[in-house]
Amino acid sequence: IEEVDAIIDKSGGTVSAEIQGYIDCCIKLSGMPDLTMTFVNPRILDDVSFHPCVRFKRWESEKVLSFIPPDGNFRLISYHISSQSIVAIPIYIKHFISFREGRLDITVGPKQTMGRQVENVSIEVPMPKAVLNCTLVPSQGKYSFDPVSKVLQWDVGKIDVTKLPNIRGTISLQAGSPPIESNPSVNVSFTINQMAVSGVKVSRL
Repeated sequence: IEEVDAIIDKSGGTVSAEIQGYIDCCIKLSGMPDLTMTFVNPRILDDVSFHPCVRFKRWESEKVLSFIPPDGNFRLISYHISSQSIVAIPIYIKHFISFREGRLDITVGPKQTMGRQVENVSIEVPMPKAVLNCTLVPSQGKYSFDPVSKVLQWDVGKIDVTKLPNIRGTISLQAGSPPIESNPSVNVSFTINQMAVSGVKVSRL
């Protein structure tokens, strides 16, 4: 499991990115098996925390996970990868938000997903206080605008690469409100099963 926290500029470049990763296990083995796990690229892992069953000295010397697992579910390791490493963000956003014209147009698509399905996509846009309402038409999913918190929420769902999800429409502002110069941030959350964005790969277990 990997969670990516990234900031992307309007041209699509990655300003900063950090990854928090976990290896969770479900063990149903008889006896007390002594297991080892090796990675193709263990050096990219920072700030690693281990389950007490892991022999820390062997990891320190050989970068090999050696352990006798407990029964049932447990978290074997958690790790952090800083923005100093190259992180390929697996989706992209094309957006046009103009408060002067009162228009919004957002498209989301996959990028470098290695053929994996992008699911549970949700987009959140915190709007300025002067925004009264958003009247939009999504090509898929549902959207809502909270007039109190001024947050636009679009629950997209799965991304179909043959017809990329899009939402567009108009933004209504309070009469007499001063011009809004800055664009809001676009926050995106998503899930891609069986894919490690960091590039961490298990070599052998």
